[in-house]
Amino acid sequence: MEVSSNNKISGIFIVAALVLLGVGMLFGVIGGVQYMIPGFLKDSFSFEKARPLHVSAILFWIILAASGALFTYLPKHTGKKIWSPLLQKIQLGLLLFTVLAIFISYFMGWFGGREYWEFPPILSLPITLAWILFIINFVKSLGGFSKQPVYVWMWMTGLLFFLFTYLESNLWLIPYFRSNIINDMTIQWKSYGSMVGAWNMLIYGSSIYLLDKIGGTNYGRSGMAFGMYFLGMYNLMFNWGHHIYTLPTYGWLKQISYFVSMTELFILGRIIYEWKKTLSVANRLGNHETYRFILAADSWIFLNLVLAILMSVPGINVYTHGTHITVAHAMGTTIGINSFLLLAFAHDIFSGDQYSYHYHPKGFNLGFWLANVSLLAFWLSLILSGILKAKWQMTPDAERIPFGEMMIKMKPLFVVFGVSGMVLMMGLLILVVNLVRNSKRV
Repeated sequence: MEVSSNNKISGIFIVAALVLLGVGMLFGVIGGVQYMIPGFLKDSFSFEKARPLHVSAILFWIILAASGALFTYLPKHTGKKIWSPLLQKIQLGLLLFTVLAIFISYFMGWFGGREYWEFPPILSLPITLAWILFIINFVKSLGGFSKQPVYVWMWMTGLLFFLFTYLESNLWLIPYFRSNIINDMTIQWKSYGSMVGAWNMLIYGSSIYLLDKIGGTNYGRSGMAFGMYFLGMYNLMFNWGHHIYTLPTYGWLKQISYFVSMTELFILGRIIYEWKKTLSVANRLGNHETYRFILAADSWIFLNLVLAILMSVPGINVYTHGTHITVAHAMGTTIGINSFLLLAFAHDIFSGDQYSYHYHPKGFNLGFWLANVSLLAFWLSLILSGILKAKWQMTPDAERIPFGEMMIKMKPLFVVFGVSGMVLMMGLLILVVNLVRNSKRV
């Protein structure tokens, strides 16, 4: 059948994202090996290059895949084509150009940014422009917000807050903001915390659309869905505060943040309460590969939410801040939740009538279980490493062993971390290769 240009462009977003997921996993494994074997590739490809390459590839995997899913599901919701395929193409071109430029800059050793965005700041301009075009295209394609389901509001919230927080993360370029180190770090950590909430809105919005579609439900228009949306937006705006507990900033800000973090207990309670219902749906849709990713993500939401709530308690945060526990939370969220949901979208999109999709149960099952089991080992090894490092950090100076000795004691955990990371890459690559091969149109 003939495919509209909108679908073609959306498919390219997804395919490009899948390629970046594979590339990101490769750089991540190299970084993991460097943990196990200090000095590995130090002269030609050091950890200082492998880490930002891994982070940037995974960030753009999320951005491109979320964009492709939204561009696919929005016209299905409205019954109308995307307002401007040209803006879609320009957005895609800007993002792919930026990814290439970022990779080149890292390989050449040209840095200059901060944390997640370590590339030269000039490359922030095409990202910002691409996102503005995204917002314009979304609003024009939607046509209006009257009586829209919750996933539309989540999409709009994610788009606006990502732009706001991304601009906020670049405020350090202005001398006024970077002249005070406390204010500078507060803004930096605040922007990154809220930015994650912004792209989560895009992903969770598409998840609700997809669940309504494959489950034949109308949850997206329910009062509970809107209640959870407002709670999620409340957390997006204020939950970042647990990142700054260790900074000597305003006490009231930390207290508000702690209160907001504890509202996640309601989300946790609801997950537990609804678990039986989830299992009944799983019995009905358990063989549906798209739903299996959603069910896996649901399990990882539970695990990471428990960890996030614990990390948000100030007395515990003092120990966990800056340890591998923070990395475990970030990796569990990025892979176990975000990536599995994005893979669910990719399976759903590429199994549509406009694609020559061929499902291979054995290959899918192998990749699916390799990814999930190895991710659990990966996640637990990071948590245990974080506990050991936290204990070392809080030991009095007179009794503390040297840092190098502490790292040697943690080496068995780093081996588990590295090996499970390799198996995780294998599992995800099996899934990615199958999806890319089946992305051809009829």
